[in-house]
Amino acid sequence: MIGGDRALIDRFLEMLAAEAGAARNTLAAYRSDLALASTALDGGLAEADAPALQRLAGGWSGLSRPTVARKAAALRRFFAFLAEEGHRADDPGAALPRPGATRALPRTLSHGDIDRLFAALAERLARAPVAPLDRRLAALIELLYGSGLRASELVSLPRNAIHPDRPFLILRGKGGRERLAPVSDRARAAVAAWRAHVAADRPWLFPSGKAHLSRIRLYQLVKALAAEAGVPPERVSPHVLRHAFATHLLEGGADLRALQTMLGHADIATTEIYTHVDSARLVELVNTRHPLVDLNPARP
Repeated sequence: MIGGDRALIDRFLEMLAAEAGAARNTLAAYRSDLALASTALDGGLAEADAPALQRLAGGWSGLSRPTVARKAAALRRFFAFLAEEGHRADDPGAALPRPGATRALPRTLSHGDIDRLFAALAERLARAPVAPLDRRLAALIELLYGSGLRASELVSLPRNAIHPDRPFLILRGKGGRERLAPVSDRARAAVAAWRAHVAADRPWLFPSGKAHLSRIRLYQLVKALAAEAGVPPERVSPHVLRHAFATHLLEGGADLRALQTMLGHADIATTEIYTHVDSARLVELVNTRHPLVDLNPARP
């Protein structure tokens, strides 16, 4: 693995840890897969085109389906990261095989877990005087769970991105696509309380040093709040809060297409995988919302 690839792989794995809360074993497997691919391409993984990736995948013919699925997933996520971060203009990941491995549902949090997180926040905000960093944490958590923002979108928000009289936020997400994200009254109030502590000449809503808050630091803050709230920290990350936003909206009856728009998914299939509803909720929807419900024959 040559220097250019190594630096980008390190940055990608930092993102996975911070934004997706990837487990240590997952990070180690991805590092190994990406390093092997870089070596096979003589250090040119980050610049590889579709034909190069097809040739690379041709060498996986003797591997098991789960192994091929994992390698292809690692590379696809790596190239999506490079495109999102502006390191390359295209994403050649579609050239990689999809052997049909089962995709696990993302982790989520129960309503009780969310209640405990916000109870811990409320205790902090009840102290007098309120610490500015507690104001910042409240704004971060309100936007993660209340608006479903990606960690990268959240930490890089401009100082004046959220207006006190506008219940939505315009974001530029993956692939340069713009979308509207909802901003609740609670979130706007939390942001206003925090922004009072941010100098008017700072470009970022969540500044840190000469730049903005890092995704890794956001990850650490969320973990620390979870531990304080009595929620196992290994179950909580910024990405898990985004998923809880989606899951709880869907459980509350949100339209899947509206949810797709709010999450910024190009393909609704991604939204369908990303969200899940328990079987009892699905049965309840059929029994109460299906057009034939009112046409049941009268009972004798």
